[in-house]
Amino acid sequence: MAQPVTDYAAFFAGAKQAVEELEQLKQSEEMLEKQEQGIEDALKEKKRLIAENTSQTVKKRATEIAKSYDAETDKAKERLKKVRAKREKARNQGIKERIVEETKGLITANEELRLQMKTLFQEKHVPGFCSSHYYYTLYFTKGIKETGILLLTLLVCFLLVPCGIYLLIPERKTWHLFVIYAVLILLIGGLYVKIGNRTKLRYMETLREGRGIMDTRLANQKKIKAIARAVRRDKNDTLYNLQKFDDEIAQLEQDLAQLVRKKKDALNTFDTVTKTILADEIAESHRPELQRMEEELSQTAERLLAVRSSLKEKSLTASDQYVTYVGRENMTLERLAAVESLLSEGQASNISEAVAKLKAKSRQG
Repeated sequence: MAQPVTDYAAFFAGAKQAVEELEQLKQSEEMLEKQEQGIEDALKEKKRLIAENTSQTVKKRATEIAKSYDAETDKAKERLKKVRAKREKARNQGIKERIVEETKGLITANEELRLQMKTLFQEKHVPGFCSSHYYYTLYFTKGIKETGILLLTLLVCFLLVPCGIYLLIPERKTWHLFVIYAVLILLIGGLYVKIGNRTKLRYMETLREGRGIMDTRLANQKKIKAIARAVRRDKNDTLYNLQKFDDEIAQLEQDLAQLVRKKKDALNTFDTVTKTILADEIAESHRPELQRMEEELSQTAERLLAVRSSLKEKSLTASDQYVTYVGRENMTLERLAAVESLLSEGQASNISEAVAKLKAKSRQG
């Protein structure tokens, strides 16, 4: 129970001291709160930086491992590519040699037929151009291929050439095209008939014999192409002595597969073991600093707790001993001095009266 105040000097001295102590405690509380928040923020940022550093380091190490294996894999692939190219080159050379060997008889026969035809035409004084395949295509047409060549020749001579000449004329008229066609028919047609008459009428028997030789040569040529096509399609490479290339390719493919497995195992080991070791090493290097910051945070929290406990105790004590008499709004040094002044000057007989007068003055002021 509150006791009447008789010693005003001691009361106000104690009240002022309580106000100063409470103010100091509040300032200490505010300072420690800021200090605690600052340490917490610094600790949080430090942990974030450690986590980021750990993540970057782990990612970098994993990338380095992958790159080292990828570099070796690229080298092996390049070697494999070169060996395969060499094998293909050797195979192509073998195919060429095989084609030459298997068509040698036909090629020789065709060469003999060519010489036979040349000799025959020379003996019969037949013009040399009559021994060409194109001549026989134009004058002794046989088969789909020669018919196609003949039609193409007609298309060029009587469509493309006249149209081309017509388009080159600066001021074209329709009659120009008719003139061009007439001239070409006379020139080309006349030349065709003239050559035919001068050769076929004079050397028909020889030309027919030449046709037979030409047919034989063309048949042999088809056989040569068929043999070459069959050889190229043949998948049996045992005839080309490619075993050394196949062995090297098999070894390189095995090395590549092994590199792929090693890379996978290395990355798996890194993910399951090495990554944890790296993280532990990084954490260990920062552990003293983190411990220091955590200890500092713990100490600050303890001091803050002590200050808050003391502030609570002082507030309750001040409330019981002083606030009860002067009111909480007057628990400042300035207002306590004003209340004390009213009492000392005799303007009030007790604290309650002094507080009431101070309140009235505040309203009037």
